[in-house]
Amino acid sequence: MNPNPASIPTGWDCHVHVFDPTHPAEAGHYRPVLRDLPEIERTAAALGVGHLVLVQPSVYGTDNGLILRALAREPGRHRGIVVLGTDISDAELDTMHRLGVRGVRFNLVSPVGNGPEAFRVLAPRLKARGWHVQWYAKADQLAAIADLHEGSGLTAVLDHLADMHPGIGAADPAWTALQRLAAQGAWVKLSGWYRLQSMAPYESLHEPIRRVAQLTGEHLVWGSDWPHTAFDHDALPPYESVWQPVVRTLGASRAAAVRTAGALLYA
Repeated sequence: MNPNPASIPTGWDCHVHVFDPTHPAEAGHYRPVLRDLPEIERTAAALGVGHLVLVQPSVYGTDNGLILRALAREPGRHRGIVVLGTDISDAELDTMHRLGVRGVRFNLVSPVGNGPEAFRVLAPRLKARGWHVQWYAKADQLAAIADLHEGSGLTAVLDHLADMHPGIGAADPAWTALQRLAAQGAWVKLSGWYRLQSMAPYESLHEPIRRVAQLTGEHLVWGSDWPHTAFDHDALPPYESVWQPVVRTLGASRAAAVRTAGALLYA
């Protein structure tokens, strides 16, 4: 039985993955253990989070079946971000939309990720459905992303603090590129701290988080990056530990707004 919508916590975790070791994986990737939707729902509820954005991990390539089945468990509650081949049919896109998919991930870090050519091919069809484009990219690739989005009518969503790690200087051109993307309406995910040359409690990221927040204004969402594939499966960081940098950096009031902003981005 589906829960009463009124009983679902209002917070959003905008970057999680689900895994099933029986689901076919791309060759050359890590072998995931079982991390399913009920597990992350239970984990997130303790922090007042009731809505999740399921992001297709690179290990499954363009086979989005695991995410789509998870979304179908409780239609309308969660959202999905998929990875697509350029030969995807309109019927498949429409089915994904009904299940809660609202964006496509382009991965410039993993060798199996989609790139600029796929963006150009898919862009008109994504725009027609009101979807956005989520980028997993390095800071020095932000300028190229801004070029792609110029005039496209598509919103960019930048994973993991747009890769603005502590090693990037105050005058680095990546900040100018991020400012340009912000002017285009881009959103940034406050997520993946341990992917940003930082270690818990992530104090070295406080200044980059503040500067990103100044550039993007209200266009911030938070993601836990659960189940934290950078860690051994039996040594995951506490769920709340990857939320606390947001509170410490932005303050309780603004952090609370960030935690519910997914309702706007993923409407």
